Amino acid sequence: MPELPEVETTCRGIRPHLCGRRVMDWIVRQPRLRRPVDAALDALPKQRVTAVGRRGKYLLIGFDLGTALVHLGMSGSLRLCAGSTPWRTHDHLALALEDGRHLRYHDPRRFGCWQWTTSDPAQHPLLRHLGPEPLGGAFDGAYLKAACAGRRRSIKATLMDARTVVGIGNIYASEALFIAGIHPARSSARIATQRLARLVDAVKDVLEQSIRQGGTTLRDFLREDGSPGYFRQQLRVYDCAGQPCPTCGATIRRTVLGQRSTYHCPRCQR
Repeated sequence: MPELPEVETTCRGIRPHLCGRRVMDWIVRQPRLRRPVDAALDALPKQRVTAVGRRGKYLLIGFDLGTALVHLGMSGSLRLCAGSTPWRTHDHLALALEDGRHLRYHDPRRFGCWQWTTSDPAQHPLLRHLGPEPLGGAFDGAYLKAACAGRRRSIKATLMDARTVVGIGNIYASEALFIAGIHPARSSARIATQRLARLVDAVKDVLEQSIRQGGTTLRDFLREDGSPGYFRQQLRVYDCAGQPCPTCGATIRRTVLGQRSTYHCPRCQR
């Protein structure tokens, strides 16, 4: 599934091509996604794009009369192309822009969603329960310590809970915990404040590094220009089972935690 850096990369990539441009047509070839495509989006023609932002793993495309909430699901992507470009299999939706180009939504698994709101998008049912952004000032050591208090579940599960902090998926949780030297299965409530502060710094560092490099190369993810991200080359432990730890040389282990593959160094992470 595209994670926060992939969504942020897409957001930054499409923003300068959309903002200020008017939508001339809204084309729906396949309305059956994870949630049915919101019929209210039929109001998009003749509206101008006013903003492109992100909340967690949702893209927020602002228009004159409201906001489209877009989730890429497990395999979704957005592409800018000439309107004359042949449609690919699994190209389900498109914004036809006044300059003749299309913003097309491609999603082989159809697990994404397109919803519409005329109110504050932060109060939409899909967004209002979300925790703070990991790159924002509200996510710090003190906040994470309070969020972990009394929680017996693993620190990896806490990091991946969008109600605690948004956008930290399996890959980045594994990488940040390695950098911070914390075992992914350790109880959240049993981690010292200083170590949690280091974990917050590690989360921010690994996300910022991945955004700079264009996101992680996943099987289904490509950047908005069609090229793959490059952060996969820099992964220290994720999907590295059986390989030597880059810090101490111990063998990286793979376990299953919360039904997700988890990678850690048995020597560096305690």
